[in-house]
Amino acid sequence: MRSILFGLVLVLGASACGASGDKCDKACRNYFTLHYWDEADKEIAKAPPDQRDALRRKKVEQLDPRMNQELGMCVSQCREAAGNDEAKCMIEAKTAKDVEACVPPGGAE
Repeated sequence: MRSILFGLVLVLGASACGASGDKCDKACRNYFTLHYWDEADKEIAKAPPDQRDALRRKKVEQLDPRMNQELGMCVSQCREAAGNDEAKCMIEAKTAKDVEACVPPGGAE
């Protein structure tokens, strides 16, 4: 997960103007959550059927603590670098693929 957030920071760092703190907080939370569940769902699907419910409960419990460890850095970088359009797109994204499409490769021009 750390590599995902580091990649987001690099991409956002190429953007021209900063978004508001509130938008960045929402954008980073959605970005992290979508990627977290994208990875977790794959792991849960590979688990034996009788262990999936317990694993899902464990993943739910781990989400907020893991997100909170990374959130500050993401929000800070977003405030400095992400444009409002990018932040809005990340807030409205519904899947990990959607959120990745919010920022073009190499950042905004």
